[in-house]
Amino acid sequence: MKELVSKQLVKYLENCGVEHIFGLCGHTNIAVLAELDKSPIKFINVRHEQIAAHAADGYARAKRETAVVLSHLGPGLTNAATGVANAALDSIPMVVIAGDVPTHYYGKHPHQEINLHADAQQYEIYRPFVKRAWRVDRADRFPEIIQKAFQLAESGRPGPVLVSVPMDIFSKEIDVSLFEKLKHNTRHIQKPSIDDETAKKIIETLVDAEEPLIYAGGGIMLSNASDELRELVDHLNIPVAYSIMGKGAVSDDHPLTLGMTGFWGTKFINDKCRQADYILALGTRFSEADSSSWEPEYTFNFPPTKLIHIDIDSNEIGRNYPAEIGVVSDLKQALTVLNRVAKALYPNGVERNAQLKEEIASYKHTFKDSNQENVQSNAFPMKPQRILEDVRQVLPKDAYITTDVGWNKNGVGQQFPIYEAGTILTPGGYCTMGFGSSAAIGAKLARPDKVVVSLIGDGGFGQNPSVLATAFEENIPVVWVIMNNSAFGTIAGLEKAHYDTTYGTVFNKSGETYSPDFASIAKGYGIEGITIESAEEFKPVLQKAIEANKPVVIDVAMVNDPVPTDGHWNILDIYSPGKKVSHVTT
Repeated sequence: MKELVSKQLVKYLENCGVEHIFGLCGHTNIAVLAELDKSPIKFINVRHEQIAAHAADGYARAKRETAVVLSHLGPGLTNAATGVANAALDSIPMVVIAGDVPTHYYGKHPHQEINLHADAQQYEIYRPFVKRAWRVDRADRFPEIIQKAFQLAESGRPGPVLVSVPMDIFSKEIDVSLFEKLKHNTRHIQKPSIDDETAKKIIETLVDAEEPLIYAGGGIMLSNASDELRELVDHLNIPVAYSIMGKGAVSDDHPLTLGMTGFWGTKFINDKCRQADYILALGTRFSEADSSSWEPEYTFNFPPTKLIHIDIDSNEIGRNYPAEIGVVSDLKQALTVLNRVAKALYPNGVERNAQLKEEIASYKHTFKDSNQENVQSNAFPMKPQRILEDVRQVLPKDAYITTDVGWNKNGVGQQFPIYEAGTILTPGGYCTMGFGSSAAIGAKLARPDKVVVSLIGDGGFGQNPSVLATAFEENIPVVWVIMNNSAFGTIAGLEKAHYDTTYGTVFNKSGETYSPDFASIAKGYGIEGITIESAEEFKPVLQKAIEANKPVVIDVAMVNDPVPTDGHWNILDIYSPGKKVSHVTT
């Protein structure tokens, strides 16, 4: 028996447990949309493909499942590229299914074909950042390709894949047996673990070390290993620092949690990393910002510090720092074995670091006190520290936060405690403006039982405000808090500090500060929009917005005051060699 590829594709996705698909229509993919109309799978319609990719990214992070994007060819696919690249650099599993030109028109330059160097070449655009890009040239090959796509997206180091499908393939009939036989293949591949001998060596090394430290990256969340990490920390009494992507791996209120490292870290945290004699790094690539441009006098100093590095991707071990012990393993598997071995070797745990716990507690108290003037300030436009503090006080501990870039990312990493692993969604590797607003709707669809708030700057929100149309149509109750400084604030601070101008970084008209009326924009989309008029007004408005359980935009004017930092970023030396210049208030 034969059936349309489009029909069998939708059935396959249903059998895979797919509940939502994010995308935008085009003449190349409407055969699939027509089948989705008959399916329990919900198609989340957007106004721009970048929104679809970011929403799918947020969905995959919150649901811990592979997300699916359906795109049109050409401009649709290139519009989505930024969001897909962001997911790739943060190792988020995603399958992008894109329509393409008909196979019988390759090279004739049919409508929207990309063929400047080779015929039907659109899939090549994604090659630098997806794990693999397929072009389906035969209908009977499509079933095995789509299965390989899901398997590859989820295996090893997760990431996006592309399946580019000529529109005539969707409308061809193939034998149903080709899809049926896919059911015999396992949906879950066993992930690599660590052997007991290596685990014993790691545990004994950490116990014998004088100042060991665990460094947690985003891989902890990707492998859902936060419980296992917390168990190891408690049993061995070892302090934990984290990358921006590792924030929340161990709760920020844990007595051995130090905080975020690097440029937006603090001197206390960075110094603890430099002073460590052994560091157990878990699921991190030691990115530039987290590692203060890898310069040894600021955050990490390998050697003399010795590194034990466990990661699912062998390419990351030794990439930026030499590893004394390197292990390729899924982190949940590795930590399960490490915990078992640690308990066998030291059944009563390891008693140490009581003084360090007191030191960490004192540091956290001192750091919090240093911010109190700004946190308690009634100044308006508001101090960013006051905004973050008010948000944290209003939100439940298990709420999901999405950030963009700027204060809402760097300030959150530094000053905003996260208590549940995986509840902070931030664009790490690509640092993409526009991520936060769209990722929030994906997170809410994935976790409808949780409060979801997007902290985003006015520059970031302005990238794709049409996300509000989707939120209104689907009634997705996200609260967007626009931290509005009428600027690309972080870059404005850099330019002012090094070049004494803010040209091209602040928003003004005829010399006067300018900002769109975001509340009115929200209302235009059918969503409640509120403009905050005083610092005292913000917190109760936010509380009411969350309780309303509907989409709400809150526009709050904020002072353009860069995130304070004790760390280092080498670009500062490029701007102003030898002058130790950082940011300034604009």
